[in-house]
Amino acid sequence: MSKAHSPQLKKIMDNNLSLKLNGGRHVQGILRGFDQFINLVIDECVERATRGQKHNTVMVVI
Repeated sequence: MSKAHSPQLKKIMDNNLSLKLNGGRHVQGILRGFDQFINLVIDECVERATRGQKHNTVMVVI
């Protein structure tokens, strides 16, 4: 087996990131980490739901 290539996420570490998720959710925060399965650790996260609701969260793993 060959060694897996590291994702290009290293280039945007510690930068602001905006993600669209299933269910009409939108998440924005600072990318703090990731793994080989592309699980993301987002710090200082703000989640916006479809109804315009905002939820501030310290840290999330997606």
